[in-house]
Amino acid sequence: MKRSLVIAALLAASAFGVAAQTPGTVTPRPLPPLANPNDPNLPAKELFGRKLLPAAMPTRVIGFYARGCIAGAEALPINGESWQVMRLSRNRYWGHPDLVALVTRLAARARKDAGWPGILVGDMSQPRGGPMLTGHASHQAGLDADIWLTPMPNRTLTKREREDMSAKLVVKDRKTMDYSVWTPAHAKLIKRAASYPQVARIFVHPPIKAELCKWATGDRSWLAKVRPYFGHNYHFHIRINCPKESPTCKNQPPSRPKDGDGCGEELAYWMGDVPWVPKKRPKPDPNAKPPKPAPPLTLSALPAECRAVVTAE
Repeated sequence: MKRSLVIAALLAASAFGVAAQTPGTVTPRPLPPLANPNDPNLPAKELFGRKLLPAAMPTRVIGFYARGCIAGAEALPINGESWQVMRLSRNRYWGHPDLVALVTRLAARARKDAGWPGILVGDMSQPRGGPMLTGHASHQAGLDADIWLTPMPNRTLTKREREDMSAKLVVKDRKTMDYSVWTPAHAKLIKRAASYPQVARIFVHPPIKAELCKWATGDRSWLAKVRPYFGHNYHFHIRINCPKESPTCKNQPPSRPKDGDGCGEELAYWMGDVPWVPKKRPKPDPNAKPPKPAPPLTLSALPAECRAVVTAE
């Protein structure tokens, strides 16, 4: 995508993030300029969230998925033969070229293996990665992508549809699948994504993992990458490994489930009540001061190289 075209497309774009299913707008308003962008206490998300384009620097990933940034990011084209990008107003369809290439390959396999017209792509990263104004704690390094579990329609969606359309939930609750929505094609797509060597993790809602454990036959090694986690009831989250040319990128720890495929102890934990029931806390002292919320990340909390990335012209 040419830089001039990107500028034209994003001139009025707002970097405000929203909850993943919250509708966006086709006429977003730009964020106001910062009164003091050099304030050391300024949340880093305020800086990264205002950048509409990547830093014109050699491509490299810096830091970790939840505490990092990316220089020289690439935009996933908003339309492809077998994919379309959703929520364009967020400007979160950027990533490392390896991630862009993987998403396009997966989209083609969705058509071939799963019989879908293609995939709908949710949030990837901001143009320079970094913390987002709202939403994800991760997706900071250009190595994460959300793929909706709703097949792409067999036509090009309008800008309005991309902002208003919601993905269908494939689960009824935290334990039960919705078989009026879920099909074996969903399982084939997730298996394909997990089968790519550069994929480090696939995050799904716990009952989806349980369904995949029942569905899988033959080689089940790919299941070890598919991990249950909150909030993934209408999409799955792809995380890839650090690229070779990024020595300061920090990989996902290579931990494997104790039972090999994650269909035993780990899954039982997530299908139980413990992760979902708030821990009982002692009755608060009415005279005590309320605890302060954790402060947002500042630039000083990110790798030092991220300062150059977010301040570059």
